[in-house]
Amino acid sequence: MTSASGLLWLLFAVNLFNYIDRQIPYAVFPALKAELALTDTELGLLASAFMWVYLSAAPVFGWLADRRSRPRLMGLGVGIWSAATALSGIIRSYGQLLFGRALVGVGEASYSAVAPAMLSDAFEPARRGRALAVFSMAIPVGSALGYLLGGLFERQFGWRAAFFIVGLPGLLLAWTVWRLPDRARGGTDPAGRSAAPAAPRLADYLALLKTRAYLLNCSAMTAMTFAVGGLAAWVPTYLVRIRGMDLAEANLIFGVLTLISGIGGTVAGGWLGDRLLPRFPTAYFLVSGVGLALSVPCAAAVILLADRTWVLVALFLAEVFIFLNTGPLNAIIANVSRPEVRATAYAANIFIIHALGDAISPAIVGMVSDRAGLSAAFWIAPGALALAALLCFVAMRTYVVDARESAGGE
Repeated sequence: MTSASGLLWLLFAVNLFNYIDRQIPYAVFPALKAELALTDTELGLLASAFMWVYLSAAPVFGWLADRRSRPRLMGLGVGIWSAATALSGIIRSYGQLLFGRALVGVGEASYSAVAPAMLSDAFEPARRGRALAVFSMAIPVGSALGYLLGGLFERQFGWRAAFFIVGLPGLLLAWTVWRLPDRARGGTDPAGRSAAPAAPRLADYLALLKTRAYLLNCSAMTAMTFAVGGLAAWVPTYLVRIRGMDLAEANLIFGVLTLISGIGGTVAGGWLGDRLLPRFPTAYFLVSGVGLALSVPCAAAVILLADRTWVLVALFLAEVFIFLNTGPLNAIIANVSRPEVRATAYAANIFIIHALGDAISPAIVGMVSDRAGLSAAFWIAPGALALAALLCFVAMRTYVVDARESAGGE
């Protein structure tokens, strides 16, 4: 049996490539636009197509993961998205690229829906915030590497090589994950919860849908994901078009900022949440809400400030505050859902936050940009982040009762 820490670092490594492969197209948007003669709307739809397939497939894999071998489902998904990423380097048309990104969405859905649930079964509730923060640290690190490597490979070898190089290592990881043993569902939960039934009951799903903290958490994550999705897709282009950088410089700077702010924010958020939890039962929502609230003026400053240096400082701070929530909000999902339906809870969360979040925001930013300019389109982000913060604070009123009911199984 792989140790809990060993499982965590393996799944972190896979999640790293998850986000590298996801961000690669954004790093080469200008090159794709030039070679394939695409509009900003078409570029935005490229990101949205991936997300629509991703979010649609996630509930299916979540349902399967509550009944079948989770390592096998994850291994299959890693293999699919890695192969599809590599093969995107040989496309000859926009339609072929759309299809390739759709396959990436299928593969990544199986992993993202299953991995957090399996990790939650390896760590007891008091350590879940930190464990899921480490796992989630792959989001900023992988995203940063996607921009850095995408910019580097595009400049040295062309954008097609970027897809080849980042896609192939995932095939080896797929085989490693496939061979993992599965873990007992609910095995680290409080006494009385580890003996989960062989299959979830309808009542378990209905209980999840009635859990107020879960629904508010999903709503907050949706608003946050809407903002982050639009920024992630368009910041490099914004730095090129509005701030006068070349593409390689923009990808390098945004990648480094995301790497440093993401590691710092994610680790700090997980540590603060677990540290404050004994004194404040709502600490996970508190840390997330404060971080999101502080990100609002920083995101606005990115648009308003004239000096490029201060724009980058504001962008860095906005990312730090946004990343504070990654570990805590993901831990909340495990803490307010029953082990029988935990994978489904994560999968449903994926569906909700992406269907109403980054599946549509890159295209919306692109459409607004075509009509009013990219700076005007960026005002979407501060508004969505403010809504996310408000929802976190509202959820603090219901979390303690909902977590207790989940732990009691009634």
